[in-house]
Amino acid sequence: GANKIMYLQDIPLPEAQSRLVEALKEANLWGIIGVEQIPLDEMAMGRVLAEPVWAKLSSPHYHAAAMDGYAVRSRETEGASQTQPLSMNVGDQSMYLDTGDPLPNWADAVVPVEFVEPLDLEGNPIPTDHSPQAIRIRAAVTPWKHIRPMGEDIVTTQLILPAGHTLRPVDLGAIAASGHDQVIASRCPKVAIIPTGSELVPIGSDVKPGDIIAFNSMVMASQVRDWGGEASRFPIIPDNLVQLCDQVSIAAQDHDLILLNAGSSAGAEDFSAEVVEQLGELLVHGVAVRPGHPVILGIIHPSLGPGEPDNLSGEVSEFKVKPTPIVGVPGYPVSTALTGEIFVEPLLSKWLGRKPAKHPSTKAILTRKITSPAGDDDFVRVVLGRVADRLLAAPLARGAGMITSLVRADGLALLPRGSQGLPAGEEVQVNLYRDMAEINNTIFASGSHDITLDLLSQFLYPVQRRLSSTNVGSIGGLIALQRNEAHLAGAHLLDPQSGEFNISYVKQYIPDTEVMIVTLVGRQQGLLVPKGNPKRILSLSDLVRPDVIFVNRQRGSGTRVLLDYHLDSLNLAKEMIRGYNHEEFTHLAVGAAIASGRSDCGLGIAAVTHALELEFIPLFDERYDLIIPKEFATSPLLAPLFKVLDDNNFRKIVAGLPGYDVEPMGRLIAELP
Repeated sequence: GANKIMYLQDIPLPEAQSRLVEALKEANLWGIIGVEQIPLDEMAMGRVLAEPVWAKLSSPHYHAAAMDGYAVRSRETEGASQTQPLSMNVGDQSMYLDTGDPLPNWADAVVPVEFVEPLDLEGNPIPTDHSPQAIRIRAAVTPWKHIRPMGEDIVTTQLILPAGHTLRPVDLGAIAASGHDQVIASRCPKVAIIPTGSELVPIGSDVKPGDIIAFNSMVMASQVRDWGGEASRFPIIPDNLVQLCDQVSIAAQDHDLILLNAGSSAGAEDFSAEVVEQLGELLVHGVAVRPGHPVILGIIHPSLGPGEPDNLSGEVSEFKVKPTPIVGVPGYPVSTALTGEIFVEPLLSKWLGRKPAKHPSTKAILTRKITSPAGDDDFVRVVLGRVADRLLAAPLARGAGMITSLVRADGLALLPRGSQGLPAGEEVQVNLYRDMAEINNTIFASGSHDITLDLLSQFLYPVQRRLSSTNVGSIGGLIALQRNEAHLAGAHLLDPQSGEFNISYVKQYIPDTEVMIVTLVGRQQGLLVPKGNPKRILSLSDLVRPDVIFVNRQRGSGTRVLLDYHLDSLNLAKEMIRGYNHEEFTHLAVGAAIASGRSDCGLGIAAVTHALELEFIPLFDERYDLIIPKEFATSPLLAPLFKVLDDNNFRKIVAGLPGYDVEPMGRLIAELP
């Protein structure tokens, strides 16, 4: 009862953060949690200085020759010129030095070796590599010429690095040069990560339906390491209150923070909340952010537990008796990662005494509308690319469970609460995960899905181009070009009148844009059926059988156009086909629907059979083209793409996939208008 009521008051993010901060201040945990002296070596890299570093030594700590040459008294070189050279003895008037050698205290300048003629005792020139008795110079030098004066780089007592600075490789060198072999660093916070849920299985297990691989705890542990903490991953705990309480109590004894990662079942967060209530104080149950609603924030109060006070001294030595903050982290991967960024990183930064991480941010234009709940701060993962002169943000799939969208995201757009979403074309603020150089080298592809696009992106990666493709179907791709939201579109649209691919559609959708139509591949379309083809499906006319369940592609996709064209020419009624209205957005999704038994067959490309162990019944040959506006086709951004289409290695790999013909690859079909 009580839990549910608390959970319903989803607290706005700033309020949730301030409740946590208040509780930490009260527990005296809102600051550096400890310091330690560590040896100065490569292991100090990434550590945060708890105290400033002042120079003990100057660098250089003596006057040093800045060139190979001869140390001299500058006043004795006055008057030397091309026509009136000066001779000087080696020994009392000059002395040979290598770069970096200390300057003798009588000298105040160095004549570089290339301006010196070596002489013997009689004053005759000798080869440079013999030890000269005298030297001849033809130009004067000024005082302190070609010398690195003591302290040129670092002067004793000067500040080398401030407290709160995160050590980089070059910093370690500066600290060593200034005379130190130790530094005072903040202690690394120790973070316990406890995965919970009876449905979880360890990474690498053989999975059966219902099992969920426990990769969240690995993601969190890596985040903690990345942010300067030390993570310990506990074994998976089933949904059992007593076991959970035991494990959390144990973790609280020698960790600074506990991350309790709930499973994805509905009751999971109630377990986490109950654990916190039993062992301490529940501060927040549910935060108004998307994704990541069911976040729990609390403080575990120390119980002396197994280390009862020693009767004689009354002390408990081995355990800390400080309160321990605990975060109940939602089980969905996207929520897990986001909770880390919002709550864990700022806390670790505070404990380490550095500023919280700030992602660089930029403004970008949304390529499609986003709806969001009015009361929530909504974080939307986006892919970024620059098309013409606009930086575009294409929202990725929304599901909180979509770990792939985290991998592909270039940044996080924040839609503040109260906005209820934004229309396409609106500007959003995006926190960047990648640097702008990479984003500016992104090729935005839209349109029809084809497996060779994934291969293409593999081949573009080493030449610093990133291919980001959105599967919106062939017609969707042409619309994206018309809106200036893509550099190219993949299409295989059959014109029922002419039997020609793509040209009439390009004229219809982007009549005023100069485009080049270049073939990517010829490919076979056919029926995908389970291994062994149990229902003996052989042609489109089998689709109207009452025992056959079909899975379709979405309207506007080339495969759907192709299907409708052939159904019409065979006079087959669409309403007779069971599953005609079940739409999927990619060939792989159609294949997955068949492999999982939801459907008996679908129209798609042969390459899918490879991935999903299906069979393919070839029916039609088609041409899959790239539609590229001229301004992009001739730009440096796309130059590497045309090189890949010419690459024999790339052609060989595509030719090895079932149902592809690479003979027309790279052919210019038309230039329009």
